[in-house]
Amino acid sequence: MDTKLPWPFYTEPKWIDVHGLKTAYRREGAGEPVLYLHGNGMTRRWLPFYEELSRSVDLIVPDHPGFGDTEMPEWLDNFSDVVLHYAELLDTLGLEKVHVIGHSFGGWIAAEFASFYPERLKSLQLLTPAGLKGANLHDSFRQSGEEALERIFNGGADKYAEYTDDGDPTESLISNYKQQTTVARLAWQPRHNIKLPRRLGRVTAPTQVILPDEDRILNADVMRKYAEYIPGATLASISNPDAPTSHVPFVQAPKALAEMLSGFVAAASKD
Repeated sequence: MDTKLPWPFYTEPKWIDVHGLKTAYRREGAGEPVLYLHGNGMTRRWLPFYEELSRSVDLIVPDHPGFGDTEMPEWLDNFSDVVLHYAELLDTLGLEKVHVIGHSFGGWIAAEFASFYPERLKSLQLLTPAGLKGANLHDSFRQSGEEALERIFNGGADKYAEYTDDGDPTESLISNYKQQTTVARLAWQPRHNIKLPRRLGRVTAPTQVILPDEDRILNADVMRKYAEYIPGATLASISNPDAPTSHVPFVQAPKALAEMLSGFVAAASKD
């Protein structure tokens, strides 16, 4: 992938008009189409983990409305708007069915999408997913950036400077403020969807819920409930021999996680 690097992993996006919204996305690879929905952070990048995963699948990584290079539209108000946006994105790309992977906040979006459009999923994988009542261990709007980084990386943020480098400090501040504003629009109060557990019973695609060794952002016991609410869903864990995986296991174990995800995609594609 051709890159321009004002900071590590930054990559110029492709652009697509989705029902009037100029949407940024990055896409590489071949094979089964996989829609990857990112969490609240590390946007505008093609991460080493994405590169690993794209070796096995056709990987599509859009910036959510109001995140990264995609501007916040005036109509964005709640999760149903995001769900409709992704249905329209798939229509625009000419994709009837895809495999969906969602991380954290993106896992919440993926779960909502799967409950509204079960017929459009070949498989669903939720990686440290948010969205259920009681999942948040801390108030993300009441912590400093340093506190957030320490919790995200389990006290080892200094080991992953290339992942936390956002380039120009002023531009980074503006970008992060935009993204937090978007999160607030979608999930200020409540910070979960009380209707989601019941709706998850509509999901029909093979589903896997993946948890790290130690998550200091979301409650593991709550995240496991996704596997109870989604019919036939299974639980898995992703570990790293060097250090316990954190809320961002794609940082500590990119190759192992990519193999796990692509393996599930391959198995689901045979059904």
